[in-house]
Amino acid sequence: MSDLFDTPGKPAPEAPRPLADRLRPRTLAQVIGQSHVLGPEGPLGAMLAAHSLSSLILWGPPGVGKTTIARLLAHESDLAFVQISAIFTGVPDLRKVFESAKIRRQNGQGTLLFVDEIHRFNKAQQDGFLPYMEDGTILLVGATTENPSFELNAALLSRAQVIVLERLDLKDLELLAQRAEMELGRALPLNGDAREAMIEMADGDGRALLNLIEQVAAWRLDKPLTREALSTRLMRRASKYDKSGEEHYNLISALHKSVRGSDPDAALYWFARMLEGGEDPRFLARRITRMAVEDIGLADPQAQQVCLEGWQTYERLGSPEGELALAQAVVYLALAPKSNAVYTAYKAARIAARETGSQPPPLHIRNAPTKLMKDIGYGAGYAYDHDAEDSFSGQDYFPEGMKRPLFYNPPERGFERELKKRVDYFSKLRAKRQGH
Repeated sequence: MSDLFDTPGKPAPEAPRPLADRLRPRTLAQVIGQSHVLGPEGPLGAMLAAHSLSSLILWGPPGVGKTTIARLLAHESDLAFVQISAIFTGVPDLRKVFESAKIRRQNGQGTLLFVDEIHRFNKAQQDGFLPYMEDGTILLVGATTENPSFELNAALLSRAQVIVLERLDLKDLELLAQRAEMELGRALPLNGDAREAMIEMADGDGRALLNLIEQVAAWRLDKPLTREALSTRLMRRASKYDKSGEEHYNLISALHKSVRGSDPDAALYWFARMLEGGEDPRFLARRITRMAVEDIGLADPQAQQVCLEGWQTYERLGSPEGELALAQAVVYLALAPKSNAVYTAYKAARIAARETGSQPPPLHIRNAPTKLMKDIGYGAGYAYDHDAEDSFSGQDYFPEGMKRPLFYNPPERGFERELKKRVDYFSKLRAKRQGH
């Protein structure tokens, strides 16, 4: 029975530390990845070499070392390291942090304040950091997974350098796995294909990989697992995707540009990535319809109809079957002839309309529903095109005194090849009828 209770005076056994904590780098040289910022020519490497560290915003996906880098920067700069999270820290807590930093400064030591999820602070709270950054009370290092341009105050950004950290590549993750095996004192029970699958599951996140390794290392197996066997024991990590954040806009941009670049395979890939991330297919239906009118237009008038029919099919079938109709529309758009001639013409016409917005139509095409209006010239001289030769009068329909612009200039692609013939035909006929 005595084994069930702690012996008086005997220290309690220390709880096992997570693998991620045991492998935390002790120097910046041990950090895996991020050589583009930590190397001698990188911004952080240069700052440390010059002994001139400034406030920073570390922007990057989860599990790439933001917290570790901040902690090591404080160590190598002889600064006190204070860590807070914007999720759990209120205004009273911040006041205490700033007061402690002031006392520390009076005693001759600076403070590196690491703020995790700094984008979670509202604009007023972000402004609260500024005076303490300016007078040197704190050196701020903020960490965020969101685009600082959208989430952080301009005043804060002007006082801090944004450092972009990248997701770990497969080589970085393999190196991390090897370090983990050295720490564990044994190789993971996986064959080569299964090991590759495990690293792919981490999706560039070092912390996620170490968590997977801890799970695998705990298994007692007679022989190494295959990829298939591993997949039954481990769930694939959900793809990084925020339907309202920057990743949403990055992926829809990738889809749109793949369609515009006439690459059906890439377009299908990004379409599938968004669906796998939980994107609303109705958003995708709307966006691909926009692609049809913006990037294909009259080069293939059927493209818009294909999108609308795909959208309608999705509404009738629902998921997952209806998504195939949207996939068909994506492929059709990618392979359709491209033209933004109408889109360009429309934007130019809007600009011209704003610049000449007060100029009235010429008298001959104004509406004349009353005798008075007819008496003052409304509608006078209008040539009814159906009575003219070729059903084309060639009259000028722009405001008087306005130089005739050219908005629509169709390319010789797809159906617009035929439209260009018509534009050129009417242009020549107009010049002839107007005596030019």
